[in-house]
Amino acid sequence: MGIEETLKALEEIGFGEVYITEGAVGRKKVEVKDKKRLLEEHFASFKDCVKCPLHRSRSQVVFSDGSPESPVVFVGEAPGEEEDAQGKPFVGRAGRYLNQKISEVMGMKREEVYITNVCKCRPPENRKPTPQEIRACFPYLRKEIEIVKPKVICCLGSTAGEGILGKTMSVTKVRGKVFPYPYDPKIKVFLTYHPAYILRNPKAEGEFVEDLKKLKELIG
Repeated sequence: MGIEETLKALEEIGFGEVYITEGAVGRKKVEVKDKKRLLEEHFASFKDCVKCPLHRSRSQVVFSDGSPESPVVFVGEAPGEEEDAQGKPFVGRAGRYLNQKISEVMGMKREEVYITNVCKCRPPENRKPTPQEIRACFPYLRKEIEIVKPKVICCLGSTAGEGILGKTMSVTKVRGKVFPYPYDPKIKVFLTYHPAYILRNPKAEGEFVEDLKKLKELIG
C-alpha cells in the first residue's frame, strides 16, 4: 500500500494527523485533514461573524471559491451585490471578466485557482471597506493563506494590496511588482488592477494582460 492509500485508510479509522520522519515521503503532506476540510472548518468558525458593522447589511458571509491546491490565490476587495446574493466571490461582471482572462492568458480554469476577498461581507452600496473593516477581517484571510500555502498571492486592486501588505498604495504605481508576504516570505505578493477597474478603463487591459503573463511565470 502506498503512502497516500495508507493515509486515507488511517483517516477512515479516525486518525486526524500522522507524523512521520522527514524525507520519508518527499514533499507530500503528512496531515490527513486535507486543505478543503481545513478551509470548511475555518469558514464554519466565522460565518456568523459580527466583528465589524458590515454584518448589519450583508445577506451572508462570502468565503472563497476554487481549488485549495492552487499555486496562486487571487484576492479582491469585498463582495458585490451578486456575490452577496450567491455566497461566492467574483461571480458578477468583473468575476466573469477575470475568469475569461485567467483562461486566455494563463491557460487555467477558474476551478484551478483560489479566489477570495480581503473583506468577507458586502459594504453598503459597494463602497470601499474601511481600515477598521479590513483589520477585523484580515485574520480570516491570513488563515486561508496559511492553509492554502500558495506560491503567489495576486492582489487585485489597491484595497487587496493594503490588506495583504498592511500599507496604503497606488496600484497604478506598484502594479506588476513583487513583494514578500509579511507573514511568510516564501510566498510572493503580486499586484495588479482589479477587473472592475479594467471594465471601467478598457485602455488599461493591455497592462492587465501583461501582469497576468508575469503572474503565470511566477507560479511556474
